Parts: sequence; structure tokens; C-alpha cells
Amino acid sequence: MRAQPPVPLAYKFVIGVLVWPSLILTRRRWQGRENIPASGGFVAAANHVSNLDFLCTVHLLTIWAIAPKVLAKDSLRRVPVIGPLLKASGMIFVKRGTAQAASSLVEGQEALRAGECVLVYPEGTITKDPAGWPMRGRPGAVRLALDAGVPLVPMAQWGPQRLLPPRSKFPRLFPPTKVTILVGPALDLADLAAWDDRAAAAREGTERLMAAITALEAQLRGETPPDQPFDQFAAATQAAEATEAVEGAPQSEEPGEVA
Repeated sequence: MRAQPPVPLAYKFVIGVLVWPSLILTRRRWQGRENIPASGGFVAAANHVSNLDFLCTVHLLTIWAIAPKVLAKDSLRRVPVIGPLLKASGMIFVKRGTAQAASSLVEGQEALRAGECVLVYPEGTITKDPAGWPMRGRPGAVRLALDAGVPLVPMAQWGPQRLLPPRSKFPRLFPPTKVTILVGPALDLADLAAWDDRAAAAREGTERLMAAITALEAQLRGETPPDQPFDQFAAATQAAEATEAVEGAPQSEEPGEVA
């Protein structure tokens, strides 16, 4: 049995409510329990394929006697039912791009130093890759692990995107969806801990993390991933530049006339 701090009764109640859709709507295949640290805090980092995939990863961890604190985007706080439940259970909300973003990392570090697990989705949003592969990641998961001096454990999941596709509002209720999750060995970040440039260390660690998650997903899917991860930041920049170019182009007097 994994050693960890006592779990409050309120947390157990909330998690029990949150994971029941996973119990009813999925057929689960979980692998890699031997890669979970036997004691002490650790960061679990998973790919993000559906708005319901956190239910599956939280379900896996709780069944394995781990009570994760989810590092969740602040917009989830406003989702009916799920938002209040997450808040009541002590989950950590992140307001990206604001002064409060740093405080969420502090909360995460405190939980890790207390021996807890912090669950992070380093892509920050559901993958925009057309084939569902992991995108480039954000550095928060690596920063947490480096600053708290704890293991960083990669996880990959495949199947939740069939339970609730990214643009859908309602899950597929029948038949139960097959969901597979594979937990990999903790990453070796010892060399990065010695870097003076913490931002560069976080970027390098994030590249390693996303490569590890992608390799795990490739095992689950039995497919070959792309050579380079989808870059959501570059794609957004290109889209903005294309829109700006169209809006700035001279407009013709007649339809179909080329200016």
C-alpha cells in the first residue's frame, strides 16, 4: 500500500461522485502501476484528449490508493456540478496569463512537499492535433517537479475521446467505451536540476515529458506518432496573421473582381 497523507472525508465523497461516470460508461484497461512511487509526493502528467478524460485518470489514481490534486484550468470552476465539486475537493485552479498563475504553482509545490500527488495536463487544453497526438506542452508540470524535487511520472490515455469527442456536449452512453491508460517510468531530471537557467531547464524537461507521453500513447494505439508535435502556439500565430492579411487586403467594388 502506498504511503501518503490522510485523505479528508470530503475529498473521498467528491471523488466518489466524480468518478462514477467512468465506472458506468467505460471498460478500463490500466497498466504501469509499478511505476507509481511507493511514497512521497510526485507529479503525474497526462495527455488531454477529452473534457471527460480527467475522470478516467483520477479514477485510475484513486483505485491505486492515490488521492490526486488536479491542476485544472480556472474555467472548469464555472462548469455546472463539476466545478463546485472540484473546488470542494481542494483541486488547484490555474488562471493562465494572470498574476494568480504563479500562486497555483505554489499550492502545487506545497501539496507535493506534503507527500501528495499533483495531476497535470501539460498541453493545457484538449489536443488540437488532427490525429489526436499530444501537442507541445507547457512547462508547469516540469517546474513543479524540479522546484519540489519530486518524481515526474508520464501517463498516456486513449479512448476518452470516443466517450466524449472534443466538440461534443453529450457523452456516448452505450456501449461502454474502452479506455486504456499506461503509466510510464518517472523521468530522470537530475541533470536539469543543476541548470542555472530555470526557464531553459523547464523547456528541455517539457520536451522530454511530451516525448515520453507520446511514446506511451504510441504503445496504446499501435501507431507511429508524427516526427514533431503539433505546435498550438505557432498555429494560433499563423491563423492570426492570415486573418490580419485578409482583413488588410484591398476590397473590390464588384463581387469576384480581383483588386
